Amino acid sequence: MSSTALVPTLVRPSSRSAALVADAVLVAVGVGLLALSAQISIPLPHTPVPLTGQTFGALLVGGAYGAWRGFATFAAYLVVGGLGYGVFAQHGSGWHTLTFGTASGGYLVGMLVAAGFVGWMADRGWDRKAWRSVPTMVIGNVIIYAFGVSWLAYGFAPEVLGHHMTLKEAYDAGVKDFLPGDAIKILLAAGLLPAGWKLVDAVRR
Repeated sequence: MSSTALVPTLVRPSSRSAALVADAVLVAVGVGLLALSAQISIPLPHTPVPLTGQTFGALLVGGAYGAWRGFATFAAYLVVGGLGYGVFAQHGSGWHTLTFGTASGGYLVGMLVAAGFVGWMADRGWDRKAWRSVPTMVIGNVIIYAFGVSWLAYGFAPEVLGHHMTLKEAYDAGVKDFLPGDAIKILLAAGLLPAGWKLVDAVRR
């Protein structure tokens, strides 16, 4: 399937078999990037969810790969982690990480959706200029928060605390402490894609 995102425009195999190999390599590279970004993990007070580099990895892979490759790559990452390979934060693994009663499961599912969304926007040219790339990444991050906070409030909290979190408790545990770090990750991801396009355009000229 064609895509106008950055990486697919650079990788243009001449045959179907070569295209399959290229896609497999891209997915493997993307999974490796996500696994490395997940190991940047900083425990935070007042929340069971660590600050990690995964948000940056998910947004960057989605924007660089396009919708279906970005979604497929993050899905492959979840499968690799689910099968027992320590690619999640703090070398975590196992299908239980993705269940409704875990602290991080919602964020991982949100990253899957966000990677697809950011890739969909990249396929429409929203990764080529910073003024478009930044809001795209912000919306992608909001998607991650929406899934992550819902998971915390309605799955994890009742199992651990015995009751649902209030809206403020969910915000405090799932969003507030992450805002500064995520702002930096958004700016990095949003800046790298337009910079990549400028480099490619310069080389092509």
